[in-house]
Amino acid sequence: MKKLWMFVFTLFFVATFIFAGGGGDRTDTSGRTVVRLGIWPEDTLPAEIALHEDFVRRFNERFPDVAIQPSQYRYAVDTFVPMAEARRLPTIFETWFTEPQKLITGGFVKDITEEVRALGWGEKMNPTIRELLSRDGRLYGIPRDAYAMGLMLNVELFREAGLVDRNGIPLYPKTWDELVVAARTIKERTGSAGLVLLAKDNAGGWHFTNIAWGFGAVFQVQQNGRWIAQLNSPEVFAAVQYIRDLRWVHNVLTADPTNEDWSSGFQAIGTGMAAMYLAAQDAVNQPTMVNGLPVRDLALVPVPAGPRGQYALMGGTPYMFAGNATSAEVTGALRYLEVMGRVPVVTEETIAGLYADARMRRENGVPVIDTFPAWTDPAYLQAQSDANNAHRNVDPRLFADYFAMLNNTSYLRTEEPMLAQDMYAELTKVLQAVLTDRNANIQALLDTAQRNFQRLLDSEVNR
Repeated sequence: MKKLWMFVFTLFFVATFIFAGGGGDRTDTSGRTVVRLGIWPEDTLPAEIALHEDFVRRFNERFPDVAIQPSQYRYAVDTFVPMAEARRLPTIFETWFTEPQKLITGGFVKDITEEVRALGWGEKMNPTIRELLSRDGRLYGIPRDAYAMGLMLNVELFREAGLVDRNGIPLYPKTWDELVVAARTIKERTGSAGLVLLAKDNAGGWHFTNIAWGFGAVFQVQQNGRWIAQLNSPEVFAAVQYIRDLRWVHNVLTADPTNEDWSSGFQAIGTGMAAMYLAAQDAVNQPTMVNGLPVRDLALVPVPAGPRGQYALMGGTPYMFAGNATSAEVTGALRYLEVMGRVPVVTEETIAGLYADARMRRENGVPVIDTFPAWTDPAYLQAQSDANNAHRNVDPRLFADYFAMLNNTSYLRTEEPMLAQDMYAELTKVLQAVLTDRNANIQALLDTAQRNFQRLLDSEVNR
């Protein structure tokens, strides 16, 4: 009995050790290196799943010694660390540009410098993005894409409200004051909300920074080597007051902003519940393919200007790799991205991936538009453009001013450098309070947020 128990224990230990990566490459019964693909689409996106199934087929033809294992994973702050500590992360996964430095510090992600260098991709990356994904000259991820926030418009509602020119192009608001006027007009003439504003989770604070920067807000500064919060400044106060007035004075928001999150915002635009929504070019599939808005009825324009300037948040999605992934697993995942056409390589394989992706978007009612360039290789960028042009399905005038804005680097800002997600959480609490209580004390709320965030900066950063 004792021998049997020891055998079972040993078998369990070895299996756990191998699964966790301690026994070298994970392999299947045929001896192939297994890549757990955490970027597999969710079940709600059947067209994208079909696209990946074709990628796998082509990948297997080229790399028969690597097995792709679909592993749907969506990064979440509250579940990531337990999964990483249990060594249960997929080989490759997506996160946000606010997260790499934190994940590097925690030792949760793989240094992929040598693997990327061997493929010759490192110097073809947008330098700003490479810096976000690096520490001490070592690289820990590569970009899926970048984005810059803009203002999505439901063109049908603008048309119904009479806010289009003679060519049917929306007369969109250039300033936050003009947004109030447009939102009121839309609400009066169509019955739909002028703007869907998020205030359910961290996305509320994330969107709010785009508004507050235009009012002159500076959320954190570095003084004598310490990071100091600035959440209760007069400029932040003015931006919060603007939000309060959208709800209680102008009544142009959806029924309950505290129940609006990233997904419901796109649903509101896609179904005509609201006419405007802060969003970026990397998510044009959400109001269209996911929520049914015809491609002809979606526009994307610049974020409105405030009294102290016009700014849009630039961020993006990196691919990162589990800290316990082996070099062979990382290389296999990188080669899969090559088949997808997501990396700066121009071959028959990557060109086929780019065209397949553009064709899938066109066939499934997703606007085929340009991207925010995460890579700098001219040949690759031209191949991207050629694929998009071959399947273009929208009036470029609906997006022209937005893409012109991307050329103005003074317009773009990266996310706040320290504990951005924690800062967003504090700002969302303030938004929730003013959106549910017309008489909420804005300054007291901001003072509390200031104390809470400064305490986090002192305990996590200023040590």
